[in-house]
Amino acid sequence: MEKGTNFEAKDLSLAEQGNNNIELAESNMPALLKIKDRFTKEKPLQGIRVGMALHVTKETAVLVKTLIAGGADVAITGCNPLSTQDDVTAALAKQGVKVWAYKGESKEDYYRYITNVINFKPHITIDDGCDLVSEVHQKHPTLLKELIGGCEETTTGIIRLKAMEKDNALKYPIVAVNDNKTKHLLDNFYGTGQSTIDGILRSTNTLFAGKNVVVAGYGSCGKGVSLRSKALGANVIVTEVDNFRALQAKLDGFRVMPMSEAVKEGDIFVTVTGNKQVITVDLIKNMKNGAILANSGHFNVEIEVDELKKVAKVRQVRPSLEEFTLSNGKKIYICGEGRLVNLAAAEGHPSEVMATSFCGQALAVEYLVKNKGKLPPKVIVLPEEIDDLIASLQLEALGVKIDVLTAAQKKYLSSWQEGT
Repeated sequence: MEKGTNFEAKDLSLAEQGNNNIELAESNMPALLKIKDRFTKEKPLQGIRVGMALHVTKETAVLVKTLIAGGADVAITGCNPLSTQDDVTAALAKQGVKVWAYKGESKEDYYRYITNVINFKPHITIDDGCDLVSEVHQKHPTLLKELIGGCEETTTGIIRLKAMEKDNALKYPIVAVNDNKTKHLLDNFYGTGQSTIDGILRSTNTLFAGKNVVVAGYGSCGKGVSLRSKALGANVIVTEVDNFRALQAKLDGFRVMPMSEAVKEGDIFVTVTGNKQVITVDLIKNMKNGAILANSGHFNVEIEVDELKKVAKVRQVRPSLEEFTLSNGKKIYICGEGRLVNLAAAEGHPSEVMATSFCGQALAVEYLVKNKGKLPPKVIVLPEEIDDLIASLQLEALGVKIDVLTAAQKKYLSSWQEGT
């Protein structure tokens, strides 16, 4: 481990490779670079300190550079012990960015690094999972008066924030970047669908065709995983607790059943619920020999990995793949320690996907600064016109043009008198 006044990184010699990866990411993120160009000219974040707990990836590095271009001072750490790309940490540290992160962080280091970001006294927090916000509220309440607002990247974080809001515990406004339509479409649906399977394939090299793939949860992420699994020739089974989503899955052509039944048929299991104890030890005992388990929910509580370790013999059989042998000789395989498989075993979402998510983050920070003192301490959604701007930037990046409403069409849509 290499340490400095404002950084902690596994190996600074990886910086050159990190810079190469960041450069490659930038070439696939033109929508975000458009915002970076404007930020460079306008400096809307001058004098603003931004504290971040995000996956430290090459794409996140482009967001960091965008915020710095806007005048911000940035400090960043990871939001998951296995999601950091060590070459990116090295590159950022070499560039003088305040960064503390490495892949495989201990729980102690994870929270020590979050504390480092909090001690930076940010005006804006950017979070992925709500750990940074939670730590501020529970252990550093004196910082609250300095905070303008925050941004949350993922569904799990929004669930926690809304619970805080319901309990009147949330003390500053948080923009639910996760709830942007552009974020749900590209990040949750297309991104998670592709990157989850990428992580499973890298850790197992298994064949999806002909397998029974059980997807727990049919939100945007579950829909993406189901669709991509089907495209690879898998037979998809969906488990749900929500009637409407279960109905969607059924009408989309998938089998729907309780997990207690699905465990007997599944070959590959993917949890994407944002909840805990989705796959328990008791359920695992009823699985087929050789079943593969993976999680793409934010935290490592969807699969009871720790409880399974108490009743099974464990060995590492491949990078990011553990084998659990039960007392009856049955073998079960878990990818990426039950953590986010797309980042623990692969590289996360493609850069094109993260361009839209991070457009949302950058514009949310600007929105919070512009509206300092005007927003309530609640979970808020960006105005629709900002989400529309993000979509237009991505369309432009893809070289796509669309029609424009005529004056007569606009008048028709805004009136009620004209009918049959």
